[in-house]
Amino acid sequence: MPKPSIPRTLPVDFAATSRTSRAAYTSRTTRARRDVLPPRRDVLPPGRGVPTRRAVLRGGVAAAGALGLGACGVPAAYVAPGDRTAADRSAREHELDFANWPLYIDTDDSGRRRPTLDAFTRRTGIRVHYTEEINDNDEFFGKVSPSLMNHQSTERDLIVISDWMCARFVRLGWVQEMDRGRQPHVARHLDPSLRDPAFDPGRRYTVPWQSGITGIAYNARKLGRTLHHVSELWDDDLKGRVTLLSGMDEAFALLLQGDGVDITRWTTDDFHRMCDRLEPRVRAGHIRRFTGNDYIKDLSSGDVLACQAYSGDVIQLQADNPDIRFLVPEEGAELWAESLMIPDRAAHKRNAERLIDYYYEPEVAAALAAWVNYVCPVPAARDVLAASKDKETAALAEDPLIFPDDATRRRLAIARDITARERPALARRWSGTTGV
Repeated sequence: MPKPSIPRTLPVDFAATSRTSRAAYTSRTTRARRDVLPPRRDVLPPGRGVPTRRAVLRGGVAAAGALGLGACGVPAAYVAPGDRTAADRSAREHELDFANWPLYIDTDDSGRRRPTLDAFTRRTGIRVHYTEEINDNDEFFGKVSPSLMNHQSTERDLIVISDWMCARFVRLGWVQEMDRGRQPHVARHLDPSLRDPAFDPGRRYTVPWQSGITGIAYNARKLGRTLHHVSELWDDDLKGRVTLLSGMDEAFALLLQGDGVDITRWTTDDFHRMCDRLEPRVRAGHIRRFTGNDYIKDLSSGDVLACQAYSGDVIQLQADNPDIRFLVPEEGAELWAESLMIPDRAAHKRNAERLIDYYYEPEVAAALAAWVNYVCPVPAARDVLAASKDKETAALAEDPLIFPDDATRRRLAIARDITARERPALARRWSGTTGV
């Protein structure tokens, strides 16, 4: 369905960025939204609704050249289960340290307050020291690796990183298993499609913060038709008007799906065959370039007619241009998540577990979803949004890019992650294929 218009002004320019590394850019809305959700006194201050939803376009430099766990110049060191915990100070210290990406949480109109975090503190008495310090998965890996590999605290109780990087942390024993007995809302409300990734069956160590889809964005009016398949990107009339994502971890799954590969069990042979098909299209100039989040600018200007894209970015673009469409191809698309983890030696594990569970209350999840516009990992939040008296917000409940319908869900899959052993060779092949 077309996205309802949201009054706002876009940033003048966008840096070349991708989901791997978020240098975030905020647009300003021209009016504040009031009474967005049904009143919940412990979530929102009396007399106010959910704060104005910012159009958030997040991205960063792709990590195509990362060569395994030692890519950051730090050797990987496994930590055994008995060495992961420290004395939990939660009972006497009502606080926790939470590290996240820029502009990845609801913020009020001033940009200084975070309403859902403030409500958590009012309810529990737990103060959250929130920092927007994660700008790149590999960079953050390098920052915390020395502490974790030496059995030391990172001075962080909660972090959010992409699932493909979460897989490294889990395999290395760098995160603690959560006590689901303290997280009844997670147990009840976590989206079933996100419950059992190959790297963490049952989500014992990770809990999705937000999710998203990597698919195809295109300008239906300028293209003059609708798209249905990945293979249509290679049609003659799109030569030089197509872009793909530059980051290997971001790009490869959709391209494999276009070749008919089951991305939950792909092989390195599948990857190399995909590159074999891609290389002549690169040489022929059919692919205009490989991008980070600057595909947003290219698609908006009309320089590009179709591109590999993230669902959340397209929602923001549709607010200004209803001709922009997002395609989950018939062959399928990748469903991904960026997840919460509690690092080894965290000093406030129980407080962190409590905050995670708080964000899985449907009312709180709805407030967050209304702001960030990515796929909500709490399906029950849809009913909360649908009950809103604000028509614009109620419409979010029907947006398949926030709450995918059954037909869309059947075409989504979580890709098997690239292992440490596979990564060096595949990264070299990807770099050679794309030239980035």
